[in-house]
Amino acid sequence: MDGVQRLLIIVVISLTTLLVIVGVQVVMIILDLRKAIKRLNSILEDAILGGGLIRPDKLTGVLEILRRGKKLETHGQES
Repeated sequence: MDGVQRLLIIVVISLTTLLVIVGVQVVMIILDLRKAIKRLNSILEDAILGGGLIRPDKLTGVLEILRRGKKLETHGQES
């Protein structure tokens, strides 16, 4: 074998190794992203269904204040 073939073999082996490492890292990132999306989905389900983060009575109270045009400082006081 001459030098060009040896260099070509070394380059092919190093690029293959590098692509395998990058592929493993991409799979790990995708799995981590999937876990984060599942966590976010469960948090949003709890918030929408009234699991404690957003309660409908609090939300309608704020909407009523905004609909009537009252400021938060004057809400509850006689005008």
